[in-house]
Amino acid sequence: MSDVLVLVEHDGTSATRSGAELLTLARSWGDPVAVLVGPADGDLCDQVAGHGARVLVAEPQDPDALLAGPVAALLAALVAAGDVVAVLLPSSVDGTQVAAALGVALDSGVITRAVGVDAALVATISAFAGSYLTTCQVTRGIPVLTVALGASDADPTIRVSAVAPIHVDLPADPATRVRVLSRTPRAVTGRPDLAAASVIVAAGRGLAGDLGPVEDLADALGAAIGGSRAAVDAGWLPHDVQVGQTGKTVAPQLYIAAGISGAIQHVAGMRSARTIIAINSDPGAPIFDIADLGIVGDVFAVLPQAAAAVRARAL
Repeated sequence: MSDVLVLVEHDGTSATRSGAELLTLARSWGDPVAVLVGPADGDLCDQVAGHGARVLVAEPQDPDALLAGPVAALLAALVAAGDVVAVLLPSSVDGTQVAAALGVALDSGVITRAVGVDAALVATISAFAGSYLTTCQVTRGIPVLTVALGASDADPTIRVSAVAPIHVDLPADPATRVRVLSRTPRAVTGRPDLAAASVIVAAGRGLAGDLGPVEDLADALGAAIGGSRAAVDAGWLPHDVQVGQTGKTVAPQLYIAAGISGAIQHVAGMRSARTIIAINSDPGAPIFDIADLGIVGDVFAVLPQAAAAVRARAL
């Protein structure tokens, strides 16, 4: 069978949820080949190989080599050296940047943020903030696709008896590559990463800047915290937790929208959640149109009761 290259995002010890989903999806068209960029320990390689994937590891000495250009050059070299039918990447900021550079390097078509891909590599795209679904297919070169979180269920049903990761080198041209001038460590919150969280409690304009009830419920549930654009623009939450068309696309098992009206730009980033609970004092809020459970009420009364009930059940 032909190979399907999968760029797997990871933290060095475990793959992200998107990586597991992409490896499962890749088996639809050929043998998955997982490409891990950055330090990868044995447990990570075993986890990835559990999806039936051959594992390639690129561990550059220079952190600058982790940027989109060198990673795209590595994937292009792997395509040129093998029998590859498609390249799958996560629909993250980094994944999308690599996909764009790879499309140029391969002179291939690129499809981004696919919410589904069929056996013929026809992708389904959510358009106009989720109001329509459209299908498209790459007709030139090796298909390069970024796939949204939740487009496929992770199914590590294939096991390998031994894992022997193959180490490859990242191409780098010091004369032309982008360089990192400074780095700021991400603040550690102790909560799950928003993109990979199974439960998210999201705050909107209705919280009026008081995030205490949202944080309390999130802590009770072991959930990540997200926010609408209004909450982020007001400075109540950082941009990296914004959910929506101009923020992150999430697909948790449970999404609790607190004080969020349900503007189409926000809905575009969370409508793939398995279960949506909306809490809003306005019974006509659009968020209720997509909610599985709607609560018309004051978030400052409902959220503390919900947190107390969760803790009571945990006793």
